[in-house]
Amino acid sequence: MNRPEETGMSLIDTEQVQARMALVDEHVRCENRHDLEAVMATFGADARFDDEPWGDHRTDRAGVRSYYTDLLRALPDLVIEVIHRHAARDSIVLEVVIGGTHRGAWRGLPATGRRVRVPLCGVYTFDTTDRLAGERIYYDRAAVLQQLGFFHEPLNGWGRLITALSHPISMARAYLLPQ
Repeated sequence: MNRPEETGMSLIDTEQVQARMALVDEHVRCENRHDLEAVMATFGADARFDDEPWGDHRTDRAGVRSYYTDLLRALPDLVIEVIHRHAARDSIVLEVVIGGTHRGAWRGLPATGRRVRVPLCGVYTFDTTDRLAGERIYYDRAAVLQQLGFFHEPLNGWGRLITALSHPISMARAYLLPQ
């Protein structure tokens, strides 16, 4: 690891980054324990959660709580495996693999009983008290839907059939739209 003076960070900045990393690690441990109260305790007063692939933005503690409630209901055996950690002065970024069994409704989709395992990138920001201000996640939405059985690649098996059946409808829509 580089010395603080080599990275442009002061010793105080380095200690703050280490404390923030410890908080994010605790946050993930709480998620893996499915301890909603402990997860919420890692957030500050003005919590925010952004699930970017779905355009789902929760802007207060109640919204963040509802996000986690829905997630833990949908994947009651949720497991998050941290692959890499990246620290910056203003944020912590985790590369993880999230996995679980789809046992509850999620995003309007009925439970499928299928396992999912998806790489995900999470960006954590902090408030003035060094609690989590926000968590913003990025992942391949199509990969999740494919593993749940709701999406098929257009060049494989079922995907070819679905594409062939939907293609005339898609083309008709394209021609009917005002130019």
